[in-house]
Amino acid sequence: MSEGREQDQPEEREGAVRPSTAAARRERRASSRPAARKDGSSAESKKSVAKSEASDEDAKKGRPTKTREGQEKRPSLIGRGFRYIREVVGELRKVIWPTRKQLITYTGVVMVFVVFMVALVWALDLGFGAAVFELFG
Repeated sequence: MSEGREQDQPEEREGAVRPSTAAARRERRASSRPAARKDGSSAESKKSVAKSEASDEDAKKGRPTKTREGQEKRPSLIGRGFRYIREVVGELRKVIWPTRKQLITYTGVVMVFVVFMVALVWALDLGFGAAVFELFG
């Protein structure tokens, strides 16, 4: 009787082991889903194709277009503006901001690069100016 209980323990069952990494969880979820058809078609997509063909036929017959009474109205310009601001703030919260030390380091690298490029352009301008002056006197 005790042997039967030991077999029911979660550690010993193969399917009871929980994946510890995100990749393992994704793989486990993918393996439990039904496989998609290789041709990429499904019953729902076939229904939507049939509906679109029927609506094309309706349009060809000269029937009036359907009204939009059942659809939701678009929010006002102010409402859309507030939604945009909320979404921007949400995206900025996802940003990984640099620390002060990283910011100083990156700023220094950019400044050194800019000084180098300015010096390079100045030297090329000076060289091309001297060459043109020698050539055309």
